[in-house]
Amino acid sequence: MSYERTKTVSLHTLGCKVNHYETEAIWQLFKDQGYERTEFDHQADVYVINTCTVTNTGDKKSRQVIRRAIRQNPDAVICVTGCYAQTSPAEIMAIPGVDIVVGTQDRDKMLGYIEQYRNERQPINAVRNIMKNRVYEELDVPAFTDRTRASLKIQEGCNNFCTFCIIPWARGLMRSRDPEEVIRQAQQLVDAGYLEIVLTGIHTGGYGQDFKDYNLAQLLRDLEAQVKGLKRLRISSIEASQLTDEVIDVLQNSEIVVNHLHIPIQSGSDTVLKRMRRKYTMEFFAERLEKLKVALPDLAVTSDVIVGFPGETEEEFMETFNFIRDHKFSELHVFPYSQRTGTPAARMDDQVDEEIKNERVHRLIALNDQLAKEYASRFEGEVLEVIPEERFKDGDNENLYVGYTTNYLKVIFEGTEDMIGQLVKVKVTKAGYPYNEGQFVRVMEELLN
Repeated sequence: MSYERTKTVSLHTLGCKVNHYETEAIWQLFKDQGYERTEFDHQADVYVINTCTVTNTGDKKSRQVIRRAIRQNPDAVICVTGCYAQTSPAEIMAIPGVDIVVGTQDRDKMLGYIEQYRNERQPINAVRNIMKNRVYEELDVPAFTDRTRASLKIQEGCNNFCTFCIIPWARGLMRSRDPEEVIRQAQQLVDAGYLEIVLTGIHTGGYGQDFKDYNLAQLLRDLEAQVKGLKRLRISSIEASQLTDEVIDVLQNSEIVVNHLHIPIQSGSDTVLKRMRRKYTMEFFAERLEKLKVALPDLAVTSDVIVGFPGETEEEFMETFNFIRDHKFSELHVFPYSQRTGTPAARMDDQVDEEIKNERVHRLIALNDQLAKEYASRFEGEVLEVIPEERFKDGDNENLYVGYTTNYLKVIFEGTEDMIGQLVKVKVTKAGYPYNEGQFVRVMEELLN
């Protein structure tokens, strides 16, 4: 087979924002070697599947996608990476047609492995013990295929070992990215036209824990002081324990850090939190929320909740329900607990019946809809800044666009295609959930000058 023609690669991502970020980084490596990118359902010379293992379903979906790629082109090089590859390389190697398995490190060696495979035609398992890794792996992402908000990965790994979670075994222990690299890449993204950067990682708020005298608050200050042209800075997720007084102070005084925080609660019951091995109490969580609301009165607080954790009683569930209701979260991501093989929680007695789980999930989703509408209604009639992301596809009107405000309200309004990725002023005419209706006011002047 001659490789004179342009080689093609097809990439598929399962799972979280970090995986999507890393897929973009892997694409850069291929691009630099002269590859063209094709859609996943097209013929390609190489298929890269970036897998997820957060649930057993993640594993299953990953296997389905791998098999799909093999069927697509049995002659292609099939390369599997990501979290499932890290935790279960032998399982993946056993799938007929898989050629290379790389875990959650050494992605920069992927092209070398592909060449090696082409020469030797022997499957390669390149997964190493992630727990020994203490250094952040630099992967450059100068631009994204999705063009309005840029993710910027600032750390890797997690030291928490919550009882329901497999991720420390897939990602290793906490390692922070060099602040100079973060600032360099942030500037690169702004220069490429991005006005909003979302700081992301496995345990984003833990940034700097492995440094002697540098932390997340300092990084936020440095990004604001040094990155020219950055309009919005968002933290993808932060634990309550990492919302220090210093971080809250930065949020209060910053011109660019947005008034939205995603703070995973997982449960609002102290006894459940103990069984989850979470590192806070509800008293502490409430105190942090109160402090935040004084510092940022319009703050949107979104959160993740796990329903039906082993042993969760109706009383414990109601503690969660009432806490969320009383503290007026603006949006929830509700997950029924699913057993993840290999975690302590999967081995616990008192697994909650699926029907009970589903019923509780529905109650929380109904609460979420109510709270989200209440929060949005505070902004009806106000003019907010929106970065339009794409054309709104669900209606008949071709001229409708949708984007997010700083406090994460989704707004639909009439606009034009050239507004995508710009900062525009929109008046919220009708509050609602999941969408608010708005009216375009103007494009922000400083962007026109």
